[in-house]
Amino acid sequence: MGASASLSVCKSLSSIQVRHTTSKVSPDPRFSRERAFGVPLEALAKNATQCGVPSLVTQMVEYLEVFGLQHVGIFRISGSVNKIKELKQKYNQGEEVDLINHGDVDSVASLLKLFLNELPVAVLPDNVCAGMLKTFQEHRTDTTECIKNLRQLISCLPKAHQNLLQFLSAFLLKVATYSAVNCMTLENLAIVFGPALFKN
Repeated sequence: MGASASLSVCKSLSSIQVRHTTSKVSPDPRFSRERAFGVPLEALAKNATQCGVPSLVTQMVEYLEVFGLQHVGIFRISGSVNKIKELKQKYNQGEEVDLINHGDVDSVASLLKLFLNELPVAVLPDNVCAGMLKTFQEHRTDTTECIKNLRQLISCLPKAHQNLLQFLSAFLLKVATYSAVNCMTLENLAIVFGPALFKN
C-alpha cells in the first residue's frame, strides 16, 4: 500500500475520533455515570494512568503479570461468571476493586477480554483493519515496507487507541515469553485476542 493510500486511511480515521466524542451509549440503569465498560476509550481518559491507558486495564494487567504469567491456559480458560459479573459491576459503579482478595486469574483474564469486547469502537477499527489487510497482501515479500506501512496506519489511530494497543502488545509479548509454562504462544494469543481487537 503506497503512502497516498495510507494517508487516505488516516484521513478517514479522523471521523472515528469525532464519533468517539459524540457517540452516546445508552446507560444501563443498574450502573452509575462512572460506568467503565461499554464506553468509548476517550471517555475513560480522566481515569487513565500516566501511559494513557484506562486505570482498570492497568490494574487487571498488573494483577495478571504477578499471578497469571505462569498460569496454564491463561485467557483460554473461562473464569467464574458470577465473579466476572461482580467485578464488572464494581468497576462500573466506580468502586475500589481489590483483585488480589476478590479476583482469580481466569476471572480477571476473562474480564479484560470482556472490557475489550464491549468497546463501542474496537482498538483497531474497520478502517485500520482494511488498511492492514491491504498492506499484508501488497507487501508479502517486503517485510521492511510492510512494517513501515503498518506503523503509519497505527500512527493514525486516536491517541487513546494507540496507548491501549501499545500497552496490551507489551503485556501479551510478556505472556508469550512464558509459553513453555502457560501454553500461550503468540499464535494462541492472537487467536484469543484477534476478535476483541479487530471487531467492528
